[in-house]
Amino acid sequence: MFRRRNAHQLDNDDSQQDNKVRELKSAIGPLSGHSLVFCSDASLRRFLDARNWDVEKAKKMIQETLKWRSTYKPQEIRWNQVAHEGETGKASRASFHDRQGRVVLIMRPAMQNSTSQEGNIRHLVYLLENAIINLPKGQKQMSWLIDFTGWSMAVNPPMKTTREIIHILQNYYPERLGIAFLYNPPRLFQAVYRVHKKNIRHYYKTIKIVSLLFFFKKVYYIPTIFFHVGC
Repeated sequence: MFRRRNAHQLDNDDSQQDNKVRELKSAIGPLSGHSLVFCSDASLRRFLDARNWDVEKAKKMIQETLKWRSTYKPQEIRWNQVAHEGETGKASRASFHDRQGRVVLIMRPAMQNSTSQEGNIRHLVYLLENAIINLPKGQKQMSWLIDFTGWSMAVNPPMKTTREIIHILQNYYPERLGIAFLYNPPRLFQAVYRVHKKNIRHYYKTIKIVSLLFFFKKVYYIPTIFFHVGC
């Protein structure tokens, strides 16, 4: 009944959405502590949306997320624990929002300074949590700007790390990525990206590859450019 092609019908039917949220809440059962806070109505809607409003699938997704959060404890990661990963500026939260009011994360892969899979992942998870905390009221998504200028295989993280990051983003932070712009990605990266499109199918339409120099040059110093790129 609630297939992706009919999603627009749900978008225009608050009563159906509310019923699905109540059904999911009942299916999950009693919660306490951080799990209770995490499973707000807004969060339940995100998980339902990510699973085409299928309550059973959304329930499984939330349960797996709660299990991950109970062991990984992303909400407890502090800056001083990951500061060494971010000292080169390879990833950071921008001081501006995009024109949709979304928090912007800027990533510069060429500034990679670590080979630690766990360190890289914890740093990104910290940024995700920080971005969510700083989302304006009523906004649930963030934007990514990924500047590949200067990138080379020498600073490329292992594919295992990349796969784990994709897994975390898709399964534990559904509907959080509003749009991602890839500036100046090397041809090798584009080839790898095409191969792995099926692994990021849920986010595929949110990813835009841009190569025109003026389009994003110094975007993090001239944020007004970002306000007019049609995102």
